[in-house]
Amino acid sequence: MKWWKTPQAAVLWTVLRLWFGFTWLTAGWDKIVREGGFDASGFLNAALTKTEGAHPQVLGWYGTFLEKFALPNIELFNVLVVWGEFLVGLGLIIGFLTRPALYAAALMNLSFLLTGETGVNPVYYTIAILLLVVGSGTYYWGVDRFALPVIKKKFFKKKEQATVNAS
Repeated sequence: MKWWKTPQAAVLWTVLRLWFGFTWLTAGWDKIVREGGFDASGFLNAALTKTEGAHPQVLGWYGTFLEKFALPNIELFNVLVVWGEFLVGLGLIIGFLTRPALYAAALMNLSFLLTGETGVNPVYYTIAILLLVVGSGTYYWGVDRFALPVIKKKFFKKKEQATVNAS
């Protein structure tokens, strides 16, 4: 067994996962309870201003995506950001659907980076990738440790049987 997947190393990954989950959960919760609701249009419009100049912070193709798709569908993006952040945090804290939560975290951080926002995003993106690379060590102390074998047995055994029966 690789050292980073041992139960002892999993304690480190669990502490990191819990902290990371807490940051996402609180970010989403703050937007859920925000008086007047959450509106990302100001953030996206500010990102569009960064597409200009000799050295733009936002790439032209991403600016086009923001202008032609994200802003016209801002109601959808407002929901996706708020509930995406909250559910990523919840999943990471309890260690359930950890990999999808980490993929979503990485995607959101990458999206924030593409808008020209740095701050904590490079660090959070790196943490998401690190925890994805660690794999099962990330959720050794979490619900996935027990849930994934049951899910695999229930759903993927049927698929294997169907393949064998079709042969």
